[in-house]
Amino acid sequence: MDPVALQLDIDFRQLGVEAGSGALIGALIGFAAKKVAKIIAVLVGIELALFKFLESREIITVDWDKLTSGMMGASQDAASGTPPSWLDTILSTVSVSAGFTGGFYVGWRRA
Repeated sequence: MDPVALQLDIDFRQLGVEAGSGALIGALIGFAAKKVAKIIAVLVGIELALFKFLESREIITVDWDKLTSGMMGASQDAASGTPPSWLDTILSTVSVSAGFTGGFYVGWRRA
């Protein structure tokens, strides 16, 4: 047997199902994520406007430096986690990820 020859056992039906289901889930999540992002942006804007209004009426005192540093600390905590081996992750999820990415883009654009 030739050691250079590789035998590939690829089930194209399974790859199609994985890519298709990933695309469907991605489209749904992309659509929902855009809607939720809009709602969160409005709520954060209302909250900050309310803080500014209450501060101008001297009802509350807002330490804006501490408020923004708390957001930076949360993003640094999320970034400090150690990810799994990137090559294993990519290779094991490439079919679902490709479908999910395309579906997410379509769902995001439709919202």
